Amino acid sequence: MLGDSNTLVASFFWGTIGTGFAIFGWKQKSMVPLFGGIAMIAVSYFIGSALWMSVVEIGLIVVVYWLRGRF
Repeated sequence: MLGDSNTLVASFFWGTIGTGFAIFGWKQKSMVPLFGGIAMIAVSYFIGSALWMSVVEIGLIVVVYWLRGRF
């Protein structure tokens, strides 16, 4: 799954940001950042390309910020 060092570093980076989102959502009792963070952690585990992982993760961050104001 983790084929090269770039993918490993990207997975660590995005997984760490996803963990931060999940902790923030848990402490604030806000479901959007909580589930967004969990989705970010899952994406960093399942996507094996650093480029596509980064594209999807940035998209998830945009969706979380967009939904945060609505719910």
